[in-house]
Amino acid sequence: MIQQQYFLGIDGGGTKCKARLESLNGELLGEGLSGPSNPAQSAETAYNSVNAAAMQALKEAGLPADALSRVHACLGLAGVNIPAYREVAEKWQLPFASTMITTDLHIACTGAHGGSEGAILITGTGSSAFASVNEVHTCIGGHGFPLGDKAGGAWLGWRAISHTLEAMDALQPVCDFTEAVCQQLNVITPEDIVAKALHYRSGDYAALAPLVLDFAKQNNAGAQAIVNEGTVYLTKMLTRLQALDARRITMIGGLASYWSSQIPDTIQQLLSPALCSPEYGAVSLARQAFKEA
Repeated sequence: MIQQQYFLGIDGGGTKCKARLESLNGELLGEGLSGPSNPAQSAETAYNSVNAAAMQALKEAGLPADALSRVHACLGLAGVNIPAYREVAEKWQLPFASTMITTDLHIACTGAHGGSEGAILITGTGSSAFASVNEVHTCIGGHGFPLGDKAGGAWLGWRAISHTLEAMDALQPVCDFTEAVCQQLNVITPEDIVAKALHYRSGDYAALAPLVLDFAKQNNAGAQAIVNEGTVYLTKMLTRLQALDARRITMIGGLASYWSSQIPDTIQQLLSPALCSPEYGAVSLARQAFKEA
C-alpha cells in the first residue's frame, strides 16, 4: 500500500517560525507557529523552532508524529544567505523524507507570485530585494543594519536620532520633530541619547520610525529629508528589479504600503499585489523540488 505523502513549508525568521502542511493534492492540513529560526543568531534555537512548528502543523492535521517521515519540506530561513550558516542548516538531522534549504527571501518571492517567479521588495524593520528570473536568483541589499537596510524601520529611527543630535549641536534647526524624538526617548542632552542608544538593536531604532513618517506627513523639513532619501533608494531598487525582467514585482513588509505611496507613479505602475504567504511559497518550492519523490 502506497502511503500518503505530504508537503511542508517553513517560513523561518528572526522572531518567529511559521509552518504550512499540505496534502499531495494541495489541501491545507495544518499550520504551526514557534519561535526564532535564524541559524545566524542561534543554530540550536532555529533547529528547535523548525521542529516545533512542524509538529504543531502535524498535530493540527491530526497526523501521528511518524508521518514526518513522509513529509517533503522546504525551509526558507533568515541568515542562510550566508554560506557558513547555510552549511549549518544543511547538516541538521531533520525527520523529513526530504528537505530543501533556501532563504526566507526566496520563499517570500515565490509566495508573493503564487508559486511562480518574480521579484519582491521588502520594507519592514530592514529592507531588501530579491528576484527569481529564469531560475537565476538575484539579491539586492539585505546586508543588515547598520551596514544596509536603508529605508527600513531601523534606518528611519537611526536617521531620526542622528538628525536630533545634529540639532542639539546647532548644526540643524531644533524643531517639533527633534523635540518629539527627545520626548519619546525621554532624554535631554546629547550624552543622554548616546548612553541610551549605546546598546540599541534594530527593533529599538525602528520604534522611532512612526515618528519620522508622522512628521514627514506634516512637511517637517528634517523628517521629509529622511523620507526623501529612503524614497530615492527604494526607487533605485525597483528600477534595478525592472531591469532584471521580472514578470511581477511586489512590495511587502510592514512599511510597504507607506513606501509604495511615495515612489514615482511610473514605478508604482510596475507593482502587483502579493498573492500568497511566504510559507505557501515554501510549500510550492517543496512541490517543485520533490514532486517525483
